[in-house]
Formats: sequence, C-alpha cells, structure tokens
Amino acid sequence: MTGAEAATIEMRPLGAPPHATVTLPGSKSLTNRALVIAALAEGESLLRGALDSDDTRHMVGALVRLGFLVDWDRTAATIRIAGRGGTIPARGVDLYGGNAGTTVRFLTSLVALGDGRYRVDGDARMRERPIQDLLDGLRALGVEARSERGDGCPPVVIEASGIEGGAATVGGATSSQFASSILLAAPHARRDVELTVVGELVGAPFVDMTLALMRRAGARAERSGPMIRVFAGRGYHAGDMPIEPDATAASYFLAAAALLGGEVTVRGLERSSVQGDVGFVEVLAAMGAEVRWGRGAVTVRGAELHGIDFDFRAISDTFLTAAVLAPFASSPSRIRGVAHTRRQETDRVAAVARELARIGVRVRESDDDLVIEPSAVHGAEIETYDDHRMAMSFALIGLKVPAIRIRNPRCVEKTFPDYFERLESLRAGD
Repeated sequence: MTGAEAATIEMRPLGAPPHATVTLPGSKSLTNRALVIAALAEGESLLRGALDSDDTRHMVGALVRLGFLVDWDRTAATIRIAGRGGTIPARGVDLYGGNAGTTVRFLTSLVALGDGRYRVDGDARMRERPIQDLLDGLRALGVEARSERGDGCPPVVIEASGIEGGAATVGGATSSQFASSILLAAPHARRDVELTVVGELVGAPFVDMTLALMRRAGARAERSGPMIRVFAGRGYHAGDMPIEPDATAASYFLAAAALLGGEVTVRGLERSSVQGDVGFVEVLAAMGAEVRWGRGAVTVRGAELHGIDFDFRAISDTFLTAAVLAPFASSPSRIRGVAHTRRQETDRVAAVARELARIGVRVRESDDDLVIEPSAVHGAEIETYDDHRMAMSFALIGLKVPAIRIRNPRCVEKTFPDYFERLESLRAGD
C-alpha cells in the first residue's frame, strides 16, 4: 500500500496466498456495552482488551463529562472505571457521540437515570439516523425524551429524573441498538422493565450479546420470544470484563484467505462467542472455504468460491465482506435482508452496488437485496462515503486486483484505526 497519510490509499496485490495468524483489536460492540455496565456498577471495574477507536473514544469522553472516573491505558488496552451504582454524577450536560450509533443511543437511556436536562448529539450523518423508536420506548417507561428538531433523529433532549419502569415496546426493524439501550439501563429502573420488540428484530444477536453481558455482571433478565423482562433491584456488580477480539473485523482477514486461496487464523475467537458476527464463517463455508475451529482460534483456508443466497439480517455488518467476494465466485450470489443498512453510516446497499459497478461488476440492486454476478474486475478509485466498512471490505479486492485505490482511508479509525497496517501482515513472505 502507498499513500497512508494521503486522502487516497492504493492497495498492492499480494504476491502469494497469505499464510498468517493474526491477533485483532477488541470488539467495539462489547467495549461500548461493557463501558455502560461498568459505569452503572457499584465499584471499580477493569475492561481488558478494550478497543481504542473513534467510537469508543466518544463513549469514554461522554462518561468523563458525566463525572465518571475513567483511567484508560491504551498501550495495555485496559480501561478502569469507578462505577456509581446506577447514579449519574453530573447533572444536565451536553454530550457528543460523533457517528457512533452505540454511543449516541446507549447514552440516551443512560442519562435518563440522572437528574437534569441532558442533550445528546452527533455529527451530520448521525443527525440523519433514526432514534424515535428508542425515544418512544423511554417515554413509555416514564422518561421525558424527545428529538430536539422533531424529526425523530438526534440531537435528543432528556429531562431526566430516573426511569420509572413498567411495560414498553420498541421497534425492531431499524436497529437492535434501541432495545439494547433500554436493556442496559433497565436494572436501575424503579420497577421491573418489560420490553417487547415489535416486528422482526434486525441484528438480533446483538440483543443476545447485551443480555449475556448484563447477566455476567449480575443483572437478572429473562427473554421469551419478543418479550424481555429485566428485574429492578438487581444492579450490576463490578469486576474484570474481558473483551473478545472483534468478530466483524475478523471477517476481513478470514475473507482474505477465502479470496486468495491461503490460510488465515484469527486468535481469541470461539464458536461460542457472544458476538453474532462469528456466524460469518458459515457464509465463507457456504462459499466453498474450509473452516476449522480450534481452542481459542478459528482458521479459514481458501478454495474455489461459489455463489450464495444468504439472509444477512442477523449479521448485516458482514454483508459488505461477502459482497466483495461475490464477483470472484463461480456462480451468482444473492445477498438478502439488508434494507435496514440503508440508514447506517451511509446507504450501504446503494454504496456497495455503486462501487462494485465502478470496478466492472455486474450487480442488481433492489430495496432489500443485491444480486452479484461473476465478473472481470478491474482497478478504480473506490468512494468510501466516510463509512469504515466500505473502506475495509473493498480494500480486500486490492489484495487480488491491481490499481484499487481507497478514498478517505482514515474513516477506518471509527472502529479499527490500524486496519491497513494489520492487513499488511498478510503480506509476510509473499
């Protein structure tokens, strides 16, 4: 790769299939959930393997503004937090979460446990991302929460005096983060919280992840289909919180093996991970790759790629990874269940279709799916739309095809600041 500090980075194809074992940064989803739980716990907690990225920096910065004592050792990848047992130290402050959906949405419920007027805002794109379903759910639980501009998007204003509890519904079609946000704060409501998810829940494994972390920290929560009950009076206890490597980040390295015919092992991931995106290895297996689970590691060995017909609703962050493999398969692929990603960092369905077409791929786009044909791929400059997952996924093509250039490579700092440097580790000995 060249131009690491420039507005565009040019990828350089590998000279040989990769044979590598990699250790990846901690999960963003786990880190931000653990930060909220640690802040609400009684006593000091230590996150081990915590991710250092824009999204987690926004969350830590907000917690500091809220008055929590945070000691972040970035070299050791540890974050120490003094929890306050469900209370918010600072009254009525303004918070900023950039384009971090977990940060803005989780903070919205967290500050409802405080006292005073809180305002939670984000960047220009975050101000276009919906949050009304979350606000409606909080209002049903006795919280005065509203969209400042009345458009159902941030900034949001919360007139906080605690969460009363009771029954609430939350829509599941846009984001699982709305349900997770309410659940994380629910153990400190005055009464039990009974949350019902209305409609199909996209990203359902992320809610399972939230509940798993809550239970590990001592909360009592029961789930029966779309209804989740969180019991009041069972707050979080402090302690060590190990953070697994990021399973979505792992998808790029494992996909590189599938694409290039090599073998890549990612340390620290188990089949039993609480991260739903470990399921992406099953996509790779369906495309023809060999997958081996070991103790504390997963290995993918590449082979001839086949097309797939797969519903990505549960693991939609990884559909972009599959999409960049599809042109190199021996048969067409259909990627389904991705309409909700049109409202994420960018319209991901349209962006993927547009950039695949730019490099010569035959692709058909509809509201909820993409059909991608085997194609002769050529080099071009890829627009990333300030979306980290666009940059990371399309960079993989540049490991195989010459003259692939990635615009705005620094957008990966949102979740994986040294992604391109780590990707270079696949080159050793080529």
